[in-house]
Amino acid sequence: MDEEVAALSRSADRDSLFMQAEMALGGRPGRTTVRVRNLSPGGMLAEAMVAVEQGAAVEVDLRNIGPVAGRVIWVGEGKFGIAFDRLVDPRAVRRQLVSGSDLPPHLRQRGAVGDPFHRRR
Repeated sequence: MDEEVAALSRSADRDSLFMQAEMALGGRPGRTTVRVRNLSPGGMLAEAMVAVEQGAAVEVDLRNIGPVAGRVIWVGEGKFGIAFDRLVDPRAVRRQLVSGSDLPPHLRQRGAVGDPFHRRR
């Protein structure tokens, strides 16, 4: 268990972020919204006002990836660490999917979609 905690605390492998995800806690009905504070390929730091216990099975629905099973490996005040059962790509979770219809009209015209940082002079 100490190796897993150390692996989750390595700052080089974590992506700090602030997003929400839905989490199902093993043995409980329904889902809980959690704040994802940091994410690595092997786990995440979550924040929520929900009682969880170390060792509890969870399933977190991560944006662009889908449901990922894991277990709670540590618990603090309102925060807890989750070790995933499989590796995930944190970059995929951070990626924003944008369709042409999501863009404002001035970016939809004249090919500006391909270069969102293009400025007219």
